[in-house]
Amino acid sequence: MAIAEMSKLNLAAMNYDRDCILNALQRTRAAEIKLHYDAENTDAMAADTENLRDYLDKTEGALSLLVSEADAYNKENKVKSDDLKDGFDVSYTQFTAAKDMRAEMDSLVNTINGLNLRKKELLSELNKTVKLKEEALIYSAVDSPLEDFTDTRRVKIKLGTVPLPLADNFSAACAATPLIQYELLGSDAENALFVFAAHKSVSDTAEGILQESGFVPCPFSGSRSGKEVYDDILCSEEKIRADLKENSEKMYSLAPRVRDMKIYCDYLGFELEKANLSDKLRCTQKTFLLEAYVPKEAQDSVREELSSATNAVYFEFSEPAEDEIPPTLLKNNAAVKNFEAITNMYSPVSYREFDPNTVMALFYSVFLGFIMADVGYGLLMFVIGGFIYLRSKRDTGLKRLSGVFAIGGIFAVVWGLLFNSFFGMQPPFMPTLLPDPQKEMWTVMGIKIPAVLIISLLLGMVQLCAGYLCKAVQCWRRNHIADGIFDGLVWAVFTVGVTLAVVGLVDQFKAPKLITYIGGITAGASLLCAMLTAGRKEKLLGKFTKGFGAAYGVINFASDILSYARLYGLMLSGAVIAQIVSRYAVDFITGGNAILIILGAVLMIVGHGFNLAIGLLGAYIHDARLQYVEFYGRFFEGEGELFSPLGSDFKYVNLNIK
Repeated sequence: MAIAEMSKLNLAAMNYDRDCILNALQRTRAAEIKLHYDAENTDAMAADTENLRDYLDKTEGALSLLVSEADAYNKENKVKSDDLKDGFDVSYTQFTAAKDMRAEMDSLVNTINGLNLRKKELLSELNKTVKLKEEALIYSAVDSPLEDFTDTRRVKIKLGTVPLPLADNFSAACAATPLIQYELLGSDAENALFVFAAHKSVSDTAEGILQESGFVPCPFSGSRSGKEVYDDILCSEEKIRADLKENSEKMYSLAPRVRDMKIYCDYLGFELEKANLSDKLRCTQKTFLLEAYVPKEAQDSVREELSSATNAVYFEFSEPAEDEIPPTLLKNNAAVKNFEAITNMYSPVSYREFDPNTVMALFYSVFLGFIMADVGYGLLMFVIGGFIYLRSKRDTGLKRLSGVFAIGGIFAVVWGLLFNSFFGMQPPFMPTLLPDPQKEMWTVMGIKIPAVLIISLLLGMVQLCAGYLCKAVQCWRRNHIADGIFDGLVWAVFTVGVTLAVVGLVDQFKAPKLITYIGGITAGASLLCAMLTAGRKEKLLGKFTKGFGAAYGVINFASDILSYARLYGLMLSGAVIAQIVSRYAVDFITGGNAILIILGAVLMIVGHGFNLAIGLLGAYIHDARLQYVEFYGRFFEGEGELFSPLGSDFKYVNLNIK
């Protein structure tokens, strides 16, 4: 629960050593460079940077094509391969060796793009051929050469189709007209195939019949029969499909090169990162200046790397100025790290403030577990979340989220044991230590209130008290002693007093009335103190208005407490659905009928799976809302910038610096 202390690195070196110095800083992964704009050197360097970016985009595009094609091939042929996975380990020697792979990679990219272009051409041909096959199918019933169906000197002959709904009308019109003959050769689901013959003396009438019937002449001609035309199209389709398969196999044969391409792409990203920095360093004709932030604990490694990189370099470490806000590097254990993403979604912690992630992680886990509050659901959260967490090699958002749910699952099991809930059921062998959220009511000043609602509000009071204590700690860290006492500690005492008063008013707690009096007196005295000290930095009128604002803050305090009622609402809804699902599923399973047993098992899996998913979604959102608004609203400033050192961002590989 700490923020790493930062040092300021100031460095001067020769321009010809720029690349080796940036490489040295990249190897340490402990220096975030502060950028400066140098207009004199920007244009030429910017052009080089843009070219490198375009080249990287082209290479990554080819890589994406190869991965996509190889993945599709694996799924189609049920093949398992590790070649396509990200997050594999690469030594620094292997990584830097990628600089000599340009010619090889260019050839590979051209091959991939060529195969992809050929695939597009074949797919276009295939679409045309399939459409042509559909048109030719009905003509496969024609065994005579298509050239036989041509006009003679006196007779107009047509081979073609008529939409099926109009076929009878066409036949009737032909039969009713002298000197016109027709024959039905076949039909499909949409059209009827006719051969039509009319004497040229009635050509006008014949044309009218053809137009009114939607007659479509045969699109094929030549010495081949309709069946031969159809068979030739089938052969063409088979040939195209064979070519597509061959093309796919050629592409798949390149799959073992995916790892090399990923290393190369990350190396190009590595070089692009340096190029972007080089564009914006302070430069003279022969030298450049560099400023960076380095964690104090990494000073020795940075010093060693720079000293071994070149002899022509000057650098020193110093303390950041008071008006500087260095980037934030959080130092938390593996469990708390999972929750840092929740804080970062709100705002990264500022360098000069208190890191709240450990405290927030505890409350977030307690609330998440309280909302789910079921042994079965908690075990699923722990097992599934833990499995995803352990299987994820890279530090991704999914890995951290799964870690949050796994930890929340532990607390869900604890709360589930206290409420005696296992997939919505209450096993008789387990004791019920906390009230039933659906039934049990507690009495407060003669008013019946759901017991678990009161527990939810008490949990909220505990977190608000913790928020005020965090406020006090933050002020004291900055030597603002009075602010810590009157803006933090006094309100924490007020919250404790209100909590004691509430506990004393709940009949089921059987607390002595003295508790209520002590709580009331404590809350009143602390509120009076807050009112009298709120305007301590103001003049007379300001003191009054600030004091009045402190008194008005009690209303906001009550509103904030009521926000924690959502814990009860979310828990109750999940518990009711779980109970209903289990009740009906058990009834089906115990029915004795095989079909009912299967239905019961399906209902158990689908119903609880859906309830768990919806419950986790609601819990994740509303739990985060309580942290952001109610807890962080007491003390958190945020607006920090996360520490992003040179050489720390890789898409595909895990780089081991040795």
